[in-house]
Amino acid sequence: MKKLFLACLLIPALIVQSQEINIIPEPVSVRQPRIHASFYLNVGTQIISESSGLENSISYLNDYLYRFYHFKLTPTSIASRNNVIHLNVKQMINTVPGAYIMSVREDGITITGNSPDGVFYGIQSLLQMLPVPGAAYRLPVAYCEIIDYPRFPYRGMHLDCGRHFFNVDFIKKYIDFIALHKMNYFHWHLTDDQGWRIEIKKYPRLTQIGAWRNGTIIGRYPGNGNDSIHYGGYYTQEQIKEIVKYAADRYITVIPEIEMPGHASAALASYPFLGCTKGPYQVQQTWGVFDDVFCAGNDSTYKFLDDVLDEVMALFPSKYIHIGGDECPKTRWKTCPICQKRIRTEKLRDEHALQSYFIHRIEKYVNSKGRMIIGWDEILEGGLAPNATVMSWRGEQGGIDAARQNHDVIMTPGDWCYFDHSQSEHEDSITIGGYLPLNKVYNYEPVPDSLIPDQAKHILGAQGNVWTEYMSNDRKVEYMIFPRMSALSEVLWSSKRTRNWDNFEKKLLIQFKRYDLWNANYSRAYFELKTSVLPSKNYNGVLWKIENKFNKRMFMKFAGIDSSWGYTEPQLIQKSCVAIGNFNLDNRVVEVSQVFHFNKATGKKITLTYEPYKNYYGDGAFTLVNGIQNDKGMARPSEMLGFLGTDCEAVIDLGKPESISNVTVHTLKDIASWIWPPKYVEVFSSPDGLNFTSLKKSEDFKTSNGMNGTITVNFPLTNTRFVKVLAKNQGVIQAGNPGAGYDSWLFEDEIEVN
Repeated sequence: MKKLFLACLLIPALIVQSQEINIIPEPVSVRQPRIHASFYLNVGTQIISESSGLENSISYLNDYLYRFYHFKLTPTSIASRNNVIHLNVKQMINTVPGAYIMSVREDGITITGNSPDGVFYGIQSLLQMLPVPGAAYRLPVAYCEIIDYPRFPYRGMHLDCGRHFFNVDFIKKYIDFIALHKMNYFHWHLTDDQGWRIEIKKYPRLTQIGAWRNGTIIGRYPGNGNDSIHYGGYYTQEQIKEIVKYAADRYITVIPEIEMPGHASAALASYPFLGCTKGPYQVQQTWGVFDDVFCAGNDSTYKFLDDVLDEVMALFPSKYIHIGGDECPKTRWKTCPICQKRIRTEKLRDEHALQSYFIHRIEKYVNSKGRMIIGWDEILEGGLAPNATVMSWRGEQGGIDAARQNHDVIMTPGDWCYFDHSQSEHEDSITIGGYLPLNKVYNYEPVPDSLIPDQAKHILGAQGNVWTEYMSNDRKVEYMIFPRMSALSEVLWSSKRTRNWDNFEKKLLIQFKRYDLWNANYSRAYFELKTSVLPSKNYNGVLWKIENKFNKRMFMKFAGIDSSWGYTEPQLIQKSCVAIGNFNLDNRVVEVSQVFHFNKATGKKITLTYEPYKNYYGDGAFTLVNGIQNDKGMARPSEMLGFLGTDCEAVIDLGKPESISNVTVHTLKDIASWIWPPKYVEVFSSPDGLNFTSLKKSEDFKTSNGMNGTITVNFPLTNTRFVKVLAKNQGVIQAGNPGAGYDSWLFEDEIEVN
């Protein structure tokens, strides 16, 4: 019986049902000549390399099959005519690097690449054609002809190991995730204020001291305490060599980032002579931007950085070396006699020009070693270094400006590519803030419309950024990147013509099963109910609207009430409560809840004197009276209105004369992010909405939770119909504060009238 069973496994067979092909990222062309036929991959399948240099690909394929399906293929130099996988490299006309053709027929599979990495990418597509889960030793692969190649040459993922340290095993797993998505760059953030993670033999204190901090804030910045735990870690040079080779075997280039001139606290704590004040310094225990940076006037700073870069470049063969260049305060430079002398000696305009001098000098050294620098878009300030590549993160404008100056650009704007932002409207863990849902990632277009073709060619691609302030373990990182990484991979690989959200959604359901196969954690936000709060027609409450993308029957109830009823239309809410909606998906209850806080202003007609900033518009003026109080700071930007340099002035029509005695404005305070509470809040009353009388004003800001806070204005009992609330913007940020000289942000959430 055993011999008969083995013989059956060796025979390719037809399946009796259609097998859909669900590959992420979407190939350029997929043709299925016989949709009801499959080749069977099994323990007897042979694999042959008809070109040299494909050993890594064969090893990778066998490792994957063994790990997830518990068998390996038999490499051979003389294959049989049937049941064989042929791999080869062949010159192709008019194709870009990484192109491949895959053919699956009755006698086997052929993958032809125009380069070894093309064969490797073909193997990734093959792996995605295997059933999930699948019967061990017998895996159907649908007959097909695939022609495929990448749209962009740079397809990257970033990982910050400065804020939190991740061991070698996880770094390799992360690289495997990159490979499985046909991405080809790993941007490894190795130094920051909170930790120095790379061994530099000439400067051992960088890891003896700089790799460790004596505590970490608890909760979202500014935190509600400190855990006082000695925390850190670093990678030895041998470990780095191991990781670089591991990535290279998967056709992935590792780009190291050594931060300069800012984000240097860990280096300064190790070697205080590198700073303007000479210390003392510490490895930072909180997040944010810090005034102490590398001294840009001292030659010893450049000698140190040249030495560090020598060891870094010896470890990383990448053409690119990332030198940071972002968020560098000029506070210390303005008062440092050595920096001021450098400005005079070099005839520089100001401290911004001094940063440009710093970047130019570092670039010249890196170029002398045959390498090129990448910097965040701040390196544009004061003048761009001659050969620098710009990584645009503060929106797309930095990338647009660089491309217009004929510099190469990697797009990674926060609104589309920052995977540390929440991917759920109903945050279930602490994130840095912002809301970046899956469909927004998928719909990102890396080439701005404003660029002409000669400029657009400088857009090399894009990458997803993973900053780890609030990711202290491997599972949280996985949760934050999936499924958004899959969406981004299709943005970067697939042609605009083949990208289709509806098709991606169908493939995504299979992709979730692959995550399970890989034992990867992932967000279920895609399955969530989508809720919104709308004004009622008569201003007599608010409407709670629930939607689900699966067209399932939904139910609704209120907390504390046993009964529930079928949801058919938006529910009118007229008092403080907890509303709950749910539906059943594959025997799993998907539920969402919303807390409503009612006061005399909730749901009433409201108008604004000044428009909010376009990126923080929420639901317009209604956001301030929708009954939802944001307690998550910038993690819930859609629930707030943002004003840049302007006041928030709102007029609320209570509908009829009401007796009121206080108004509370919910607002934010995060000085490090240039967000200031109002200078004051002033309340006015009016019987007709035209002539207003001031009741009182208050400057008393009280913190309620993290960056959330309130200003309450109390006044004698007043009978009025119209209430005007003025939250006065702080205006230009004063010297000595982050963002000094720039307009401050004012973020307003809810206005309570009681």
